Amino acid sequence: MSTYTNLPAPSPEQGLNRYLQEIRKFPLLEPEQEYMLAKAWTERQDSKSAHQLVTSHLRLAAKIAMGYRGYGLPQAEVISEANVGLMQAVKRFDPEKGFRLATYAMWWIRASIQEYILRSWSLVKMGTTSAQKKLFFNLRKAKAKVGALEEGDLRPENLAQIAKDLSVSEDEVVQMNRRLSGSDASLNAQIGGDGEGATQWQDWLEDEDSDQAGDYAEKDELDTRREMLSEAMSVLNDREKDILMQRRLADEPVTLEELSESYGVSRERIRQIEVRAFEKLQAKMRDLARGKGMAIPA
Repeated sequence: MSTYTNLPAPSPEQGLNRYLQEIRKFPLLEPEQEYMLAKAWTERQDSKSAHQLVTSHLRLAAKIAMGYRGYGLPQAEVISEANVGLMQAVKRFDPEKGFRLATYAMWWIRASIQEYILRSWSLVKMGTTSAQKKLFFNLRKAKAKVGALEEGDLRPENLAQIAKDLSVSEDEVVQMNRRLSGSDASLNAQIGGDGEGATQWQDWLEDEDSDQAGDYAEKDELDTRREMLSEAMSVLNDREKDILMQRRLADEPVTLEELSESYGVSRERIRQIEVRAFEKLQAKMRDLARGKGMAIPA
């Protein structure tokens, strides 16, 4: 969207810390502010509102991007890709669905980063199935888990364990390990030139103890949340489920007037049922998320 030409942009020359300081000047939005800005964008294509929605979430994009430091790619470019995903999320965000923009945007941000990483690593010849993406994003962590950090081919027992853990064939593990090892032959190899500005491969590795923001491949979190939503719907009766789906989950939401005529009750009664059903659904989703050790949905 052309309205984003004046966004702050990370660059090697500027320095990451300076960029992070710059985006902190944009205030976070209260739910009511976010809703009104999103409505202004969706209904009137108000570019100033869209711009404010994006800038208020630049910190979220940067935080997610920082989780992708283990692939030898310039952090400034990863953040730029995260911002592209954020802009796409704002463009498609529907405030009437009842969820916060951050909850919706994180999927677009992660998808944009992951596509950039896959393009950069030239995995096209190997294919990019779900299992191969999972293997790519998690092989190094799996090797660390079994203590197989040495260079070269994996020992048979480690190879078998990793293949089992990641649900792929041993041959796929061998091929991916050789490709990644070939591109990452020495953790002490310098990148980015000589002198004080030079860095080593190991400088790009993320903390294994941190919760990598790009965890989609390992946990398939989006599919998990979809399954949770389906399970959570069981707390609703048939009328609540029908009204909620038609009002908040349909591509083209039905109006209160239409539903009031269908059920033979007032528009206000339909609105009350919708709100109550959504509250029950949110409560169940939170319970399920806690049980799975996931972040609590907004």
